[in-house]
Amino acid sequence: MKIHIVKIGGQLINDRNVLKSSIKHFCELQGHKILVHGGGKKADLISKKMGIHQKMIEGRRKTDRDTLDIVVMTYAGMINKNIVALLQYYHCNAIGLCGADGNCMRSSLREKKTIDYGYVGDLSHSSINSSFLTCLLKHQITPVLCPITHDGMGQLLNTNADTIASYIAISLAKYYTIDLHFCFEKKGVLRDMKDSESYFHTMDFHLFQKIKKNHLISHGMRPKLENAFIALQHGVDHVSIGMTKYLNEVNNKTILCL
Repeated sequence: MKIHIVKIGGQLINDRNVLKSSIKHFCELQGHKILVHGGGKKADLISKKMGIHQKMIEGRRKTDRDTLDIVVMTYAGMINKNIVALLQYYHCNAIGLCGADGNCMRSSLREKKTIDYGYVGDLSHSSINSSFLTCLLKHQITPVLCPITHDGMGQLLNTNADTIASYIAISLAKYYTIDLHFCFEKKGVLRDMKDSESYFHTMDFHLFQKIKKNHLISHGMRPKLENAFIALQHGVDHVSIGMTKYLNEVNNKTILCL
């Protein structure tokens, strides 16, 4: 069995019309598929309205108690259910989940080393309930996973959506052929951050290390690439970064390889 795992975020979440188009392209993928979504700027906008300041560290959100409440209601509520409604509109039967639902994603609170990220969850190779996700897929139900996990002791945790997509892919790669797609508003990983047409057609791990060392990638792209290469290193068959409209195409995206 082949499974497509697609992560969407950024502008794809922020703009309703863009989101609708992205969901349509996702639904056109043949066979079994899983959708993982981030939060875009929705949580930032709600936080601003509520007078709560958001802090990002190296592309990752610092999550205090107030921020956790906002991301749970935004990611697991508003965004997740709107995406599920769009999937149903395109005749893709879907179910929206956070990590506590079906115990599908269990994480551990990130250790406070040099930086305290707050209520942020880290995944391990035993975090994903692959049998539960497989059961849904075999019943022709598409899981839609938001970036909220749980620790098994009643605490919800904010978890990077790229990391979630990567670990789901790794977990299922033990049994199935996996295509992992990280989708956003750009054509791929940009050579020049000021030129949206200057993307890498392929990128290997050595090149990634080189451009990371020379600070040639944005803070938001860095965790995406790190998770992409972790997936490849742990048995995922195919990983790409690009736009949803090119999901069914071999070209027009950045293909990652070791």
